[in-house]
Amino acid sequence: MFPAEYKNQIFIAEHGSWNRTEKIGYRITLVKLQGNMAISYDVFASGWLKGEEVSGRPVDIQQMPDGSLLVSDDYAGKIYRISYN
Repeated sequence: MFPAEYKNQIFIAEHGSWNRTEKIGYRITLVKLQGNMAISYDVFASGWLKGEEVSGRPVDIQQMPDGSLLVSDDYAGKIYRISYN
C-alpha cells in the first residue's frame, strides 16, 4: 500500500516518557535501512504530544494484509489505522 521506499524498513512505536523533565516520544518513527544498517530515523506519525499535553501513547504497530498499519494506543484506548492513497 505504501510507496516502495517504505518496503523492508522499520516502524517503531515510541510509547513516550513519563518520568522526564521534558517529555519525548509519543510518535511513530520510521527507521530507514540500507542493508542491515540504519541510515536515518524520521518521524512518520506524531500529534500525540503537544507541548506537555499528552493525548495518546503508541504501543505497537501491526501491518495488515492490505498494507495498512494498525497502531495501538493504551492512553486513549484506541487503535488507529494508517493507510496510503
